[in-house]
Amino acid sequence: MTTLRPAASDDVKAIAVCARKAYQIYVERIGREPAPMTADFASQVADGLIFVLADEGNLFGFVVFYDQEDSVFLENIAVDPAHHGKGYGRMLIDFVEQYARKNGFWSIKLYTNIHMSENLSLYPSLGYRETGRARQDGFDRVFFEKPLSAR
Repeated sequence: MTTLRPAASDDVKAIAVCARKAYQIYVERIGREPAPMTADFASQVADGLIFVLADEGNLFGFVVFYDQEDSVFLENIAVDPAHHGKGYGRMLIDFVEQYARKNGFWSIKLYTNIHMSENLSLYPSLGYRETGRARQDGFDRVFFEKPLSAR
């Protein structure tokens, strides 16, 4: 049975593999590995920032997010490409949105790389609006925010 649960230390290797698979297609476009491919997943798991979508032996995807003043920051979301089209990405995003609403946050914020063109149309289709563009940490990023219902 597939469950969405907090990541455990035993999941770190599978999370890293999933991130590599999910973001590999962007390496050539960006000219280097995207930030999610080099993240410190062990620290993020230890800090309770990662939730995984998995069954007994397989990790299908994961999401990294944290509280940030009046908003939740969605840092990373990845689904193993072998499992695209099953609604797992939407399930992970919905989980973050439910968390934010339940905990009284005003919005969800995120960024994506300008070369991840699929995301530039995906996020607006989910109610996120572009709030800016900037070069940050050597990456060209596009920032988005989704306002949530008033607290």
